[in-house]
Amino acid sequence: MNRPVIVVHGGAGNWRPERRKPGLTGVKEAANVGFEILRTGGNALDAVEAAVVCMENNEVFNAGKGSTLTIDGQVEMEASIMDGKTLNAGAAGLLKNIKNPVRLARIAMEHTDHVFVTSTAAEKLAEVFGLEKTEPLTELRLRYWGELQQKLKREKGRHYLPKLKKLLAAHPNLFETDTVGAVALDSDGNIATATSTGGLTLKLPGRIGDTPLIGCGTYADNEAGACSTTGIGEVAIKMVLAKTTCDFMRYGQPAQEAAESSIKLVNRRMRLKGSMGLIAIDMHGGIGAAHNSPHLCWAYMTSEMHEPLVALKAKIVKDTA
Repeated sequence: MNRPVIVVHGGAGNWRPERRKPGLTGVKEAANVGFEILRTGGNALDAVEAAVVCMENNEVFNAGKGSTLTIDGQVEMEASIMDGKTLNAGAAGLLKNIKNPVRLARIAMEHTDHVFVTSTAAEKLAEVFGLEKTEPLTELRLRYWGELQQKLKREKGRHYLPKLKKLLAAHPNLFETDTVGAVALDSDGNIATATSTGGLTLKLPGRIGDTPLIGCGTYADNEAGACSTTGIGEVAIKMVLAKTTCDFMRYGQPAQEAAESSIKLVNRRMRLKGSMGLIAIDMHGGIGAAHNSPHLCWAYMTSEMHEPLVALKAKIVKDTA
């Protein structure tokens, strides 16, 4: 018998003061929800799904109800889930009004021959399985969207998004990059992970981030560990960051060391300050969390604890170059 563990995150980035307290409350609730499933003998897959659903229903997070907006003011959500025992995975993207994208990702995994479904096909699949729909647009995200639009318009010659690196250099706190995710180990020794997001603020319509790309934003393997990433999706895609983190664990690094190794690699190869964060769990139940961003809203719970430990920061790995 293994001792169950769950780790959740509510996103890396620069957490604005008005969102910090509700964010910490939200990840604590999600960790409790997921761990209750593990505590009563449930499996890791159900635990990570439930934890992510909890955060998708909380408008403080950039996922589900609180999703951020594209440059033309639309919502396009995405999510993924993966079972470390079987390596089965499911993902969904370009979702407009599905209340819980992670549930659709699991349906894709368990009821289709595919891994990744998007747009109309995804919406039809959601309808067939009776998934609840909702209006994900919130006043908070609409206000943030308006503020960022005005910032861009005030910049001479910046009426369109320039290259990401230049924009981040000029405005390091410009984008809302939060994502939510969970990793868990159950009492049978099985590992799972799930991730969900509204994407990058002011992204182009149709842009796909790392969250639904297996190996980039999400990965789980009983023979290594599990990882969920958060931040600038393009960075995680280029680095295949979730799989990279799991491979560090596969070759002997504990979860915390693997998390830090991945962020060090991001710092060395990508040179985008404040761009990424991640959580991880290894096959022995060790936990890891690291970021190069100002904040990482996260929580974890083990069988030895009475309540989840929550924090707005984990191990910050600075660029020493």
